[in-house]
Amino acid sequence: MNTPEENDPSMVPPPVTADEALAAKVKVVSACIPPGSAQLVVGPTCASGRHAIPVKPTAFSARSLFSMKTRSFLSLTAIAMLTGTLTAGPAADFIQNIPLKDIDGKATSLKAYNGKVLLLVNVASKCGFTRQYTGLEALHQNYKEKGFSVLAFPCNDFGSQEPGTAEEIKTFCSTKYSVTFPLFEKLHVKGAEQHPLFAALTGKDSPIPGDVKWNFGKFLVGKDGKILKRWDSGTDPGAKELTDAIDAALAAK
Repeated sequence: MNTPEENDPSMVPPPVTADEALAAKVKVVSACIPPGSAQLVVGPTCASGRHAIPVKPTAFSARSLFSMKTRSFLSLTAIAMLTGTLTAGPAADFIQNIPLKDIDGKATSLKAYNGKVLLLVNVASKCGFTRQYTGLEALHQNYKEKGFSVLAFPCNDFGSQEPGTAEEIKTFCSTKYSVTFPLFEKLHVKGAEQHPLFAALTGKDSPIPGDVKWNFGKFLVGKDGKILKRWDSGTDPGAKELTDAIDAALAAK
């Protein structure tokens, strides 16, 4: 039996080009994405203005539209997770709330530096890289008025190159290198006694995982407490890649 459209040609929608059909599909997909959701843009794969494709109007019930919205939202969420839009890793507030002690044994945390860009460094007084204290102090002085601070964490894990007491470390840093940036209580950056801060910085949930290899490893943390970059001992504090990263972190909203 013929349909009304077949009996009356005037009821058949006029042919449209592939590009017009694609635009119509985009409108339907956009309507199915809940307000406030990320928009997913998909490019045409085989659109051509030379070929006409007959398209019949399609009606959606409220129930089917809700179902399409739900599927679209779940699909977008899955795509975001796969492409890294939703990233795994330690939450910024978790990093900032980890208990710490400064070099004088006073309780503190990274929350005391909320809103600042930070360079966290595991330091040692008897290492071949100890001379980097000079560059670290220069960085601190150059950027501190812009919302930046170096934070130093003495560590005796590598070659027993930080054997001193807290008082000895303070005296060494101030007299030998005129250090003014904050120093923290000596801790472990690896092994069974690894401090929770360095477990977060280097663990499997970190965006840049992997054990600290030696003294003067460096971690850049953004204003929001997120881990941004890291460098090993061989990267000098004045290296362009490091200062460029600091500049970008300071410029971020």
